[in-house]
Formats: sequence, structure tokens, C-alpha cells
Amino acid sequence: MSVINICLHVIGKSNNVFSLPPQFHFSRPPLFTAESNIMATQATETPKTIYDLTVKDAKGNYVDLSVYKGKVLLIVNVASKCGLTNSNYTELNQLYQQYKDQGLEILAFPCNQFGEEEPGSNKEIEDFVCTRFKSEFPIFDKIDVNGDNAAPLYKFLKSGKRGVFGDDIQWNFSKFLVDKDGIVAHRYYPTTAALSLECDIKKLLGVS
Repeated sequence: MSVINICLHVIGKSNNVFSLPPQFHFSRPPLFTAESNIMATQATETPKTIYDLTVKDAKGNYVDLSVYKGKVLLIVNVASKCGLTNSNYTELNQLYQQYKDQGLEILAFPCNQFGEEEPGSNKEIEDFVCTRFKSEFPIFDKIDVNGDNAAPLYKFLKSGKRGVFGDDIQWNFSKFLVDKDGIVAHRYYPTTAALSLECDIKKLLGVS
């Protein structure tokens, strides 16, 4: 029943209710949210750089990655219960402390696709990382990195560096370095130690 019919029913008697012809009936317009608009745009448009993408932080706020223009980005899919967790967070912290003032940003994206080793909520993950490792780099919303539901960010990262890796991320703590122009420069296996990236990071930063 349309809004007009409901109003007429309330005002008149039930035996005297009349309906407008079908051509005068109107339905509620579809509801478009900011999230649906962003997701639709990212699903249909091919990003040229990482700055064309938007992600969510751990609190559900949208972050336009263009805020990182001019930075070198180290992007990692993280997990809290992996055998690689301790060494990676420890070394990522060292890199961040050493190079954050020179233009390095580390973006950590929790993912539960590998052995279900990141089962917690966003808040639990943040609390774990901040309490146990005292990490200062940002933790983002939990995402998928492979499959039909893979985040647009990871589709972009993987398309930028395939080669021997193929399309899929192999495991927790795969790493991507993105240059100051927002283009994927390097991709590393999960078992590659974070500190071994230092030479590549320095080259992209332009520091000796």
C-alpha cells in the first residue's frame, strides 16, 4: 500500500477507502549509502595508482589512500596467531621507527584466510598489536586478499606484481612496497624477513 493509501485509510472509514489509479502510486526510492557508492565505484573502475582506492580503518572509518601521496608504503596482510607473527611485527616496528620520519608508512591489513589465524574482531586485533608489540603504524579493517571477495586494494597490488607469484597471496605477511607515485614497486614472499626490505625501502625513499 502506498503512503497516500495509508493516509486515506487512516482519515476515512474502512468501508469508504478508495485507491488512486496505479499510475499515481509511488514507491520508496532506493537507498544509496556512502559505502555502496564507494564499493560500486571501486568495483567498476580500474585504479591507475593506489591513490584511487579507499579502504576502511579498524574502526570502520573510510580512509582515502590519497592521504599517503608522496610516501613509500609497505603493505602487509597480518595475522595474530601465525608462526610468523612475532618476527614480523618486531621487524616491522624497527623499520617504522627508523624510517617513518623519512617518508615510510606501514599499512597492516588483518586477514583470516590462511589457517584462520586472525579470528578476532578489529578491536581485539588492535588491542593485541598495541599491547604486545607496541606498534604505532595503522591497523586497518579485516579483509580478504584472495578470491571473489578480495579487497580492491589487493586486486590492485596483485595486478601490479604477478610474475612468479601468480595472482594469489600465498600466506600471512606477504609484503608489497609501493613507491611515492602510488605504483607497486616490489612484492615479497611471506617468509621474507621485513628487515631484508631495508635496502629497497631506502632506494624508494631516496636516502642513503
